[in-house]
Amino acid sequence: MSVTRAVTMGCGHYLPERVVENAEFEATLDTSDQWIRERTGIERRHFAAEGQLTSDLAIRAAKAALENAGMTGADIDGIVLATATPDETFPSTATKVQTAIGMKGGYAFDVQAVCAGFIYAMTTANALICSGQARTIMVIGAETFSRIMDWSDRATCVLFGDGAGAVILQAAEGTGGAEDRGVLSTDLNSDGQFHDLLYVDGGPSSTGTAGFLRMEGREVFRHAVMKLAASGEAALEKSGLSATDVDWIVPHQANLRIIRKTAEKMGVGMERVVVTVQDHGNTSAASIPLALSVGVARGQINRGDLLLMEAIGGGLAWGAAAVRW
Repeated sequence: MSVTRAVTMGCGHYLPERVVENAEFEATLDTSDQWIRERTGIERRHFAAEGQLTSDLAIRAAKAALENAGMTGADIDGIVLATATPDETFPSTATKVQTAIGMKGGYAFDVQAVCAGFIYAMTTANALICSGQARTIMVIGAETFSRIMDWSDRATCVLFGDGAGAVILQAAEGTGGAEDRGVLSTDLNSDGQFHDLLYVDGGPSSTGTAGFLRMEGREVFRHAVMKLAASGEAALEKSGLSATDVDWIVPHQANLRIIRKTAEKMGVGMERVVVTVQDHGNTSAASIPLALSVGVARGQINRGDLLLMEAIGGGLAWGAAAVRW
């Protein structure tokens, strides 16, 4: 049986020039490099420069992905950009990327599912391609979380960083089996009853301000491991696969302990997990495409590898995608 698959054609990423080591926080907070490393695995993160916008990061990642794929903006039919930190309330940050890469037609829009945003965006792009509404879509995750940090809250401000990653998906013919390249299956979930565990205390219709990030870290940790493992297994099961078939887990890079516990729960050794949290911190919707691009650049991820991507964020919203690279 012939089916349409959304196949990965290229990827790229961008990180702001400013690197912030853990030790920088010691001057203003009751914290230390050792404390941060032991509890999160984070050693450093990147912060956007003054005046540098989420769109600036997204454009750089988009251009890197085009170069990696040997394409131009004219080859792209659509852009789906995942972000919780858009340049403006409207229009979509994606439309700025559309213009910057020379994409004259098609469409571009944002999706917002915080740290799970890239999974939601990839699922959306996959559906658009498989339904014939586009042939080639760029999926981007881009964030400037440094703009919504409460710098007096040591429990949150040391965790997050800025960055962007992009993946290009294109329609291709597949057999319908798990050996096909491309997006094989996805799994999306949300549960609004956990809103208060991770949210920003502002917005256009509530306070008229951007607000600051607030989080109940222990509760998020507890939910994350259980929900990520279950969603990953659900995504694999939809394609008749299991964790033993996975070459690489590419998880949301929030906390090394969460990454380890989730892999352990799924029976996957850490030697099969792409880890970048030590260098990037939590970049929300950008973390998975950043890790993908870094994994490809390192030579870890190769064509034909089965990847399991999984993420959880505010909402709570979570999900997973099984993709054969």
